[in-house]
Amino acid sequence: MSSDQGPAPTASSHGYTHNHGHDHSHPHPAPEDAWKTTGVRVIPGDSLEPVGGAHQTPGMDRAAAINFARVGASKLWAGTVHIHAGAKTGAHHHGHLESVIYVLKGRARMRWGEKLEFTAEAGPGDFIFVPPYVPHQEINASSEEKLECVLMRSDSEAVAINLPELEPVERPETVKWIDPTHPDGAGA
Repeated sequence: MSSDQGPAPTASSHGYTHNHGHDHSHPHPAPEDAWKTTGVRVIPGDSLEPVGGAHQTPGMDRAAAINFARVGASKLWAGTVHIHAGAKTGAHHHGHLESVIYVLKGRARMRWGEKLEFTAEAGPGDFIFVPPYVPHQEINASSEEKLECVLMRSDSEAVAINLPELEPVERPETVKWIDPTHPDGAGA
């Protein structure tokens, strides 16, 4: 492979190969503190910072664990989101950010689309992926139990653009995800 084509694909412990344009063989030199305070950080669950202001979505409580201000993260944001029993957020999107939601407790119902015309549900142990600019709404599908999730975003800022003018359809279509790498269900 010539040098202008980027690094050669490498095998991983999972048998997959990847070629994403950066070299893992040369770590950064250790900082003056030998990584003591600039290396791994453990953020206690009781020290999360509530997210408010312009980036708060009505109907949900977010708290930041990982962001630039707290730990120097420049490429991701992580925290928690809680939606009370029977509650739902307003329609919104997260701009250019990709989001991942991991359900810890409860039942999440997601609606998405230009008129929130699609829906799917997720429970404990399920992951939800929200691409950039997708209008969506998170709903606690339970009228009795709080929905608790871990939330991660692809940038250190907490962008939430509320869409109060969006008129949702009355009956959304249920969509079941099919893994494009295993469309017949094998290996899933």
